[in-house]
Parts: sequence; structure tokens; C-alpha cells
Amino acid sequence: MDAGHGKNHGRCQNAPPLPRTTHDEEQGINKDCAGVPAAVYVASWMILSSVVILFNKWILDRARYPILLTCYHLVFATIMTQILACTSSLLDGRHSIRMTPKLYIRAIVPIGVLYSLSLVCSNFPYLYLSVAFIQMLKGTASIAVFLALCSLRLTSPTLRVVLNLLVIVFGVVLASLGEIKFHAIGFLYQMGGIIFEAYRLAFIQKLLSDEKYKMDPLIGKTSSLVLTLCGVLKNISLIAASMFIWGTVVTPIQFVGNGIALTGLVYYQLGAEKVRSIFETLLACLEGLSRTDRGRLAIVGSLAMCCVVFSAIAAACWVFDGERNIANGGV
Repeated sequence: MDAGHGKNHGRCQNAPPLPRTTHDEEQGINKDCAGVPAAVYVASWMILSSVVILFNKWILDRARYPILLTCYHLVFATIMTQILACTSSLLDGRHSIRMTPKLYIRAIVPIGVLYSLSLVCSNFPYLYLSVAFIQMLKGTASIAVFLALCSLRLTSPTLRVVLNLLVIVFGVVLASLGEIKFHAIGFLYQMGGIIFEAYRLAFIQKLLSDEKYKMDPLIGKTSSLVLTLCGVLKNISLIAASMFIWGTVVTPIQFVGNGIALTGLVYYQLGAEKVRSIFETLLACLEGLSRTDRGRLAIVGSLAMCCVVFSAIAAACWVFDGERNIANGGV
């Protein structure tokens, strides 16, 4: 179960928009959380989400009952939601809705069913696939959301977005081709979980955008840039943790494929204007530095590049050593 969905994502100009809050709404929603730095929320999301994923893998390696694990998750989520409703104002928006049986069946039930199916299908892959490969496959989530929004006529496809998504597809396919322990059933379960989750998010967007239903909007605590880069960092960290904890073998072609997919994902979520703005800001900062500061920055950059190259060589040696051990029967 991947935690932390309550956040706004930036999108390129022609990409499907996600629900956003107005300034007044955010002030009202966040009054109980005033004074808490955004970094605390981001760090909490990264740590808790990663721990839950690794813990789920550990549990399912010992007790192979993903549906039961999903039931525990939903029961716990229900209890915590009720506690929040009774002890905070975060869910006060529910009082402004006249919940009728018809509205409940048409708006709430489909989202709940899709959420349950998403969790079940997202837990089953841990029985067949490594955490590293599952994280690589999650790169297709943006594509699934875009297609779901198109099917519900909430957005329209454009050439720029389609080309951007094709880059992500190419990276994921490349990573899949390099997977040593590929399992078709686990792959299909993971794709099913991604599709169900995509339609769940699409239905939520449709519900939030309907003026008849003043539902609680998504809460944004920081910029799309920070969330996107932290998401990439979380992805890489989980792959590294899978290699360290379970000895998962990640081939060089998977490193390349995942790198392509993550690059395409960052570009898709930030958009061309945001990427251009970031580069212009960096160039402006460099122009404002003195010659001495530029020299120091060059030294630090060279050292960082050396560390990256050394780490890549070490990872490649580890990968080839693991492949040789597998070929020799695990000796």
C-alpha cells in the first residue's frame, strides 16, 4: 500500500489538471496545522510511505494473505478517519453536504470499490515481484491517470502530452525487459492496481470539480517541484532498500530504463515552462557568483560527479556479481 495521495501535482500546460484549492480554502483547512513547516509533511510522507511499502513486503513474505492485509488497512483507515473527524476541523466539509442514498451510491460507493480493488491488486504483486521492480512499474501511474481522465472526458489528449507519456512507456518497457525474475501474474496484478487507482483519482477529480458537491479539496503544503523531486528520491531509495534488504538484483538496463521513465515523469509533472524556469534560475545564480565561488562550486560539482560515477561502477559490479552467483546456482 503506497501511502500519501493527498497532494497536488504540477502538470505541463496541456496535461490533465488536478483539483486545486483557493487561498481561503487552504487557510481554513490548515488552521489546525499552522506553524508546522512544509518540510515536516514532505519528510513524513516519504518516510511513512517507504516504511509501509517495505513492511508490507516483509509481512507478505511470511503471511501470504494480501486480501486480509487490505482489510486491516481499510479498518485502520476508517478508525483514524473517525478520530480525525471528532478531534479536528480537517473534515468539517462533510457537514455542508446533504448525503442522500442516491448521492452515496453514485458518488461515494464507486470510489470506495475502486480503492479496495486498487489496494488488493497492489498487494498481490509483492508475492511475485521485488520491491524494486514494483517501484519501476509505478512509473506508468501518470499514463493510467491521463487515460482515465480522457475516458471520462475530463481532459483531451495533445501531441505534446502523448509524446511525453511515450517516453515514460519506453523507460518502463526497458526496465521490464531487464527484469531477471519477471512474473506475468505479478505484473498483471500491478497493472490492475494502477488502473483501478487511476480511475479512483479520476472519479475523485470529477466529484471535487462538481459545484453541487462541496467536498473537502486536496491539501497542498508545498510546491509541485519539491513533491516531484521527493517522489523521485523515494522511488530511488526504495529500489536501493530492496537491493540492500532482499538482495534484489537490478540489471544495468533496468537502471537506464528507470532513469528514462523518471526523467519523463518529472518533465510531465513539472511541464516545459517550469523546467525552463528552473534552468534560468540556476543560470542567474551562477552569473551572480564571484570567480572564487564558481571555482569552489566547480570543485564540489566534480567531487559529486566522481561520487556518482563511483557509485554507478560499484552498483554495476554488485549487479554482475549477483548475476554470476545466480548463474552458478547461488554459490
